[in-house]
Amino acid sequence: MTVDEDTAPAPIPRSGPIWIAAFVGLVVCTNIAAASWVTMDDEHPASLLLLSSRNRFLVATVPSGISPFEWALIACLRLSAAAIVCHMLGRAYGDQALRWFWKFMGMPQEQVSKFEKAVDNAEWFVVPFFVGSNIVWVLSGAAKTTWKRLLPLAAVGMAMRLALLWWLSKEFESELRSTLKWLDHYQWWILIGSVLIVVLVNVRNFRGR
Repeated sequence: MTVDEDTAPAPIPRSGPIWIAAFVGLVVCTNIAAASWVTMDDEHPASLLLLSSRNRFLVATVPSGISPFEWALIACLRLSAAAIVCHMLGRAYGDQALRWFWKFMGMPQEQVSKFEKAVDNAEWFVVPFFVGSNIVWVLSGAAKTTWKRLLPLAAVGMAMRLALLWWLSKEFESELRSTLKWLDHYQWWILIGSVLIVVLVNVRNFRGR
């Protein structure tokens, strides 16, 4: 075996493009949620959570009257979908997938190196704590971490995160309702601003590639 053969990157599996397409679909859904959440959080909370289960959407949908079971189930499904897609992207494309994420998020190389070391040295802590982080799941895929190890960590992380967010939202529900009522009053201005922000952020990210 030659040196070139020994250091050649692993072949990309045939499923690679499928995971790329799935990730693009999730990004589109997240952008739709980011642009329109202020008009959906009260009347269509389940649809909003299916589009994206980021923390702010999880919190914003609690006062809508959605049941805790439905809220938690949808959140788990959406977070799990993102985790699976990002992990499989990391498995399929390895360091190349990591470079895509670094460039897209504009992360400096020093920060990237520190984050990679943190995942390598304390995966048992980083995965549950950052269970909603796409880059963590890409790193786990690139490292070929087994699902047997990841599933318990993800389950603990999701359970703790959802329990905390639901409790905080209920504990400060009056303040949260007041904030959402104010946002609802200016929802169309906020909608326009949200769309502009989404467009500008994506333009900046793609130019940085």
